[in-house]
Amino acid sequence: MKLDKLVGERFKEKPSDCIIESHALTVRGGYIKNVANGIYSSYMPMRRITKKIEQIIREEMDRIDGQEVQFPVVMPATLWEESGRYESIGSELLRFSDRNKSPMVLGMTHEEAAVHLVRDYANSYNKYPFMIYQIQTKFRDEGRPRAGLIRVREFTMKDAYSFHTSQEDLEQYYDRCYDAYNRIFARCGIPEVVTVKSDSGMMGGSVSHEYMLLTAAGEDTIAVCSECDFRANIEAAPCIVENEKDAVLEELTLVHTPDMHTIDEVCTFLNSAVEKSCKAVVYQRNADDTYIVAFVRGDLEVNETKLRNAVGCEIHPAEITDGCGLIAGFIGPYNMDERITVVIDGSLKGATNLTCGGNKLDYHYTGFNIDRDLGEVEYMDVAAIKDGGICPQCGKHSVTLSRGIEVGNIFQLGTKYTKSMGMTYLDSNGQEQYPIMGCYGIGVGRLAASVCEAYHDNYGPIWPMSIAPWQVHLCCVRSDDAATKECADKLYEEMQNAGIEVIYDDRKVSAGFMFSDADLLGVPLRVIASPRNLKENCCEIVSRDKTISQKTEIGEVVETLKKLISDMMK
Repeated sequence: MKLDKLVGERFKEKPSDCIIESHALTVRGGYIKNVANGIYSSYMPMRRITKKIEQIIREEMDRIDGQEVQFPVVMPATLWEESGRYESIGSELLRFSDRNKSPMVLGMTHEEAAVHLVRDYANSYNKYPFMIYQIQTKFRDEGRPRAGLIRVREFTMKDAYSFHTSQEDLEQYYDRCYDAYNRIFARCGIPEVVTVKSDSGMMGGSVSHEYMLLTAAGEDTIAVCSECDFRANIEAAPCIVENEKDAVLEELTLVHTPDMHTIDEVCTFLNSAVEKSCKAVVYQRNADDTYIVAFVRGDLEVNETKLRNAVGCEIHPAEITDGCGLIAGFIGPYNMDERITVVIDGSLKGATNLTCGGNKLDYHYTGFNIDRDLGEVEYMDVAAIKDGGICPQCGKHSVTLSRGIEVGNIFQLGTKYTKSMGMTYLDSNGQEQYPIMGCYGIGVGRLAASVCEAYHDNYGPIWPMSIAPWQVHLCCVRSDDAATKECADKLYEEMQNAGIEVIYDDRKVSAGFMFSDADLLGVPLRVIASPRNLKENCCEIVSRDKTISQKTEIGEVVETLKKLISDMMK
């Protein structure tokens, strides 16, 4: 490929709307172009990268007996109504009607399509187990697209679906897929990806893991224990606290707290510790706007995903209105309006002599004790674990919070979809059973952006050899010099004949301009032909990561490159 023919511009200035480096560099380097909010077109360099990622994924999926299929992007709403997700999923699912007024959806995931494809075929136990997968465009009407390809609305994804006749068989295959994912990320250049326990969300199922690239640019928060191997998304990390019961239980007392709306204000006013308070966080159900109040210990925060799972419906932060039964800033669990759904977090279990809202303007209670004042309650885990928190696995105060980008996920779905969609098979005894499913996803564009986020410098990406847009960047410095141009042209031809993927820059531009473009393209190896090098009958070979810098005789350049490429692929 000649660089002067490459469609797309490269430029120095960082776009103002790019909040992380991978977004800025892929825009500056001529990889992607924004079409609409969360929707991008890919130029040739990005397409070459994603094709290589897709090939690695295919090889590893085929290695664990996967069969590549393809599902439609557009599906009838009736398919999603079978599973129940047409109504349960919110505005992320794009719904529309075709010319015949039939309701349709754009696929954001394809569990329903997978069951539909195989439910007539897989009617006997002897046809199990099997796995089908696709690499397909999907659309999720994401409310907060950001960070370039990290969080988008339209995206390419590999999604795989396995079908089994027993939980044991699913678990064995789950482990095979777990290992395959580790190989995929290692081959793509980010072996440091870690697995964390996660929330299954709209996918359902009881067991799920996310593959996280730990980076400050990530938008997911990961709880990691420094003393054991516990790692979990904050949405799936139990929040464990220790409460010491006071020797003397105080009387429940209503105290005047004028204009004290926050926990910190109230605790300061009453000269009490924030850990000895009960905080209210208010939400409303999406379906009917009825109110839900979650109570947690005052030093903690509510995790919205945990609360959503606890109440079993979609929710949003509340707008407290007159007559709703709540008084903002003074909400407490004692004598709560019966119209309100109350959720008590486990962080309050065993706590005594608490401060809480009085459900009366400008008043709070002191001496609140749940066991005495509320009686028997069901405690739920809706609080977010915090830095220095107790590890759910080893019990030590050793949890730290890190940021991460989710680059893949795997779920044990159970019979959620096969049962709701009426997929059955006859077992060896002739009895009708529901198959058990697993689901395994990788976002292709997000993975490419994540590699860039992990490996770049101030000048551009540093692509690993396995997924780089080209293997070699040939720079002809001073192409107006006939001898240099002739040498570079010959090397370009020899590299192509040797099967080396090469992009050739023979433009009549300064060396600085040429090298700046080369940095933005991030090709692993650079060959520099120049009049000065030609005097020594050599070319410079340097690596983008600066670990290699050598002069090589012109006649040995191609063989040297082949060996370096082979070594870097390993």
